[in-house]
Amino acid sequence: MSYSFRSDAADGLEFSTSELTGALGDSVTVLPLLVALAATTSVSLPHVLVGFGVFQIVWGLYYGMPLSVEPMKALVGLAIVGSLSYPELAAAGLLAGAVLLTVGQFGLVGRLQRVVGEPVVRGIQFAVALLLLEAAVGLVADAPVVAVGGFAVVGAVVVAGYRQTSVLVVLGIGAGAAVATVGVPTLQVPELAVFPAGTPALSGAAVEGTVAQLGMTIGNAAIATALLCGDLYDRDVSADALSKSMGVTCLVAVPFGGIPMCHGSGGLAGKYAFGARTGGANVLLGLGYLALALVAAGAMLSAFPMALLGVLLVVVAFELGRAAFAPVSDRRSLALVVGVGVLGLAINVGVAFAVGAAAFWLLERVD
Repeated sequence: MSYSFRSDAADGLEFSTSELTGALGDSVTVLPLLVALAATTSVSLPHVLVGFGVFQIVWGLYYGMPLSVEPMKALVGLAIVGSLSYPELAAAGLLAGAVLLTVGQFGLVGRLQRVVGEPVVRGIQFAVALLLLEAAVGLVADAPVVAVGGFAVVGAVVVAGYRQTSVLVVLGIGAGAAVATVGVPTLQVPELAVFPAGTPALSGAAVEGTVAQLGMTIGNAAIATALLCGDLYDRDVSADALSKSMGVTCLVAVPFGGIPMCHGSGGLAGKYAFGARTGGANVLLGLGYLALALVAAGAMLSAFPMALLGVLLVVVAFELGRAAFAPVSDRRSLALVVGVGVLGLAINVGVAFAVGAAAFWLLERVD
């Protein structure tokens, strides 16, 4: 049975059970990453959730469709594994926002994508997946029995046919264990402040991470998402328009305690697969994030079982790695994806991105 309400105030805005289930399709990788980030850095989870809530609603209403709002996974992944501090993450987010707004304004997104090359972008995705997996191993090793239980839950949910919601189930179990330990958190409105978790600090690592992230963002969050808007929703949304909206998101959210955010083809496809067809899904998900922000207390977060967090990171790493290899169809591209990924794990993603882009450029000229 489905209940729906269609609003006359916004074109194409609908609220229904399918919009609600579709909204969850964009949260299955967002929430585990946010919990992991808050557990490993000085970021304020309530402020981060407010940022996601506000911009889910803003872009859902602006575009009139269930456009995704996701963390910039390369930058967030580097922060989770300790390669970037929160001040460096904030600086990288502001830098990425300024670049995305500029290149989108001047219509440069398509040109940049041709220079970088899709295999290099996919390789950065693979590198971040490997880094997340490395961090997960350390967390799982601290409490292997709890981790085994977590993996068993994931396996059972997948066998039952709900693979996409497995991370939410584990997240719910971890939250339940935290509540059992510290009690139900009290409602608390996040404080309105500028850079509540630390002043941005621009560094070499922040610049390297930003360059690598921009490769992923331009390829996946701008160009691939623009194509999906046409394929899935028959909407003509340009990659440059998406670049500008991502730039605005970062430049507005980061100063108020948010993190670098982007659109993404994976989140858009996830929403579509679970039934979302209008911007109503964004409004529902945004309200959910805002509600979570009121109870995202530090004591509850500190009580979250870290071994289960490791399980979540393994699942997220698998999904990110699977997405990196899904479109690869030839040996040369496969070699680039693997090479960039392994180099990113062994050295850093900035070096991997530069080497991969140079290799792609040379291989294109050899042909």
